[in-house]
Amino acid sequence: MPSPHSSGSAVNLEGVSKAYGRIKARNGLTFNVGEGQFFVLFGPSSVGKTTTLRTISGLVIPDEGRVALHGLDVTRAPINSRGVSMVFQSFALYPHLTVYENFAYPLREAKIARPEIDKRVKETAEMLRLAHRLDRKPNTLSGGEQQRVALGRSLIRRPQILLLDEPLTNLDAKLRHDMRAELKRLHRQFGMTIIYATPDELEALSMGEEIAVMRDGRVAQKGTPDELYEAPADVYVASKIGAPHMNLIEATVTENGNVLKTGFGSFDLDRKVAARAGDKVVMGVRPSDLEIAPTKSADLSASVQLLEPLGDVTIVSLGEKADNLRILLPESRASEIKLGDKLPIKVDARTPTA
Repeated sequence: MPSPHSSGSAVNLEGVSKAYGRIKARNGLTFNVGEGQFFVLFGPSSVGKTTTLRTISGLVIPDEGRVALHGLDVTRAPINSRGVSMVFQSFALYPHLTVYENFAYPLREAKIARPEIDKRVKETAEMLRLAHRLDRKPNTLSGGEQQRVALGRSLIRRPQILLLDEPLTNLDAKLRHDMRAELKRLHRQFGMTIIYATPDELEALSMGEEIAVMRDGRVAQKGTPDELYEAPADVYVASKIGAPHMNLIEATVTENGNVLKTGFGSFDLDRKVAARAGDKVVMGVRPSDLEIAPTKSADLSASVQLLEPLGDVTIVSLGEKADNLRILLPESRASEIKLGDKLPIKVDARTPTA
């Protein structure tokens, strides 16, 4: 689903593959990004996020497939002709240059006139709240300020497409929160296409208009945050999206096809599953779709093994293992529960999926 403000495709990858020896960094990777969209590549380390960004920027040439920017084939086009800028996880600032000089450097390389350089540097510094730091060197700045300098050095070139490779990994929690807001503000202000790679689920869901969940160099599923949360395509995506993660429970299909037997008990469904009697399946149910119920109407009961208070809510883990079955409760309700308590649990029959 393209961004509401997009008018076409800014980036299109078709069947892109890249191998390093026996290791396939990308394996038939295909996706498109709409003009002006904030698009997120999400997945754990080594799924090919960085290599994908480097391919879009021109730093890596694919073995197979096609890369198009704004409808033009750039698979083997030089880097400087793509209108793309990339911010790396390590910031990659010039430590011997001041903030002003770090900003000005790419413009000088592009042979921009000195008055225009000065104007853009000051505008960029003001926008990123760094005007009072222009004469400082990177090693005298905070982590958040260094990150903003790295962003500014890319933005000052006025790229059509901005690539961000895990840019907030080296920041503490508060700075990550602040920088997420800053990046969204800059996106709204400039309307540029941003492709953002991250292994952090919160970053992906809170920032991405559309998210590609990556696995083994491919896109496992692409969609809006709501689409990925409500209708994960498979167990892999279901296990990556949602906090706390979806409960994934091994189950057996009964003869009539609308009851699943699990180690916790049997679950009645409002529809038949696409499996035969006796088949082993995986049932998924969100922790927020479980609730404590009167004993007579409970679907199952299990002992409390772990309580994780998170402020106004608490994650309660039930069963023999701490991660067997998780339920999300308001703190006011969870405060009455103790380790070892046996809780009667009710499941909305419409929510489990198999």
